[in-house]
Amino acid sequence: MRILARSKIHKAHITQADPAYVGSITIPADLIEKAGLWPGEKVLVVSNDTGERLETYVIKGEAGSGEITMNGGAAHKIGAGEEVIIIAFEISDQPVEQTFILVDEDNQFVRYL
Repeated sequence: MRILARSKIHKAHITQADPAYVGSITIPADLIEKAGLWPGEKVLVVSNDTGERLETYVIKGEAGSGEITMNGGAAHKIGAGEEVIIIAFEISDQPVEQTFILVDEDNQFVRYL
């Protein structure tokens, strides 16, 4: 068995950090769908600005809003304005189909990678 990258949102920008929320990362529904993520799915969030890495889970936000929010304790590690990569993995003994997307500075879909 291997752990393989399956889904990725590349160059996303955190628009808000809310440490008072219970936890997770809120991602617009359209980006969740395009990247092949599921609400509740575990993801690795990597800051391109600081190198910080953390695991959390996906919450579905408003489609087309461009709002990506770090919630709960994660908001103390990755803050508003940081550029991030959001990655989901799959455990498999076979290659997996990867769905990697690129977004612009407003977190709008640009293209598949």
